[in-house]
Amino acid sequence: MVFHGETEEEFETTYKFLEKIKFYKMHIFKYSPRKGTKAEVMENQVLGDIKEARSKKLLELSDRNENEFLDEYLGKNLEVLFEEKDGQYYKGHTSNYIMVKINFDKDICNKIKEVKVIGKEKLTLIGELI
Repeated sequence: MVFHGETEEEFETTYKFLEKIKFYKMHIFKYSPRKGTKAEVMENQVLGDIKEARSKKLLELSDRNENEFLDEYLGKNLEVLFEEKDGQYYKGHTSNYIMVKINFDKDICNKIKEVKVIGKEKLTLIGELI
């Protein structure tokens, strides 16, 4: 989160911490002053282009961390609660909230199935039923 008065040094400290921790998912928000609030008139507002650059850098780190985390599951078996059908795929989540999709022709919504992870597409694991 980029807030008023955050220096480049403070941002880099935060970035290095997040890089070390390697969170699986991060939610990145740019601070936007709300009209009529105290924050709107605070000094040292971070300029929009700086907020944009910092946000982009954090989003790239988030995607990199998530990709590295998901790579650890390639070839492994996972239990997945399938929640929806999207085209030819059923999608669901593992107990630690990893999105998995499989190509399957029978309804498996609201069912927990064991899946072998055979690939990855963007930030979603691809599996096949065992």
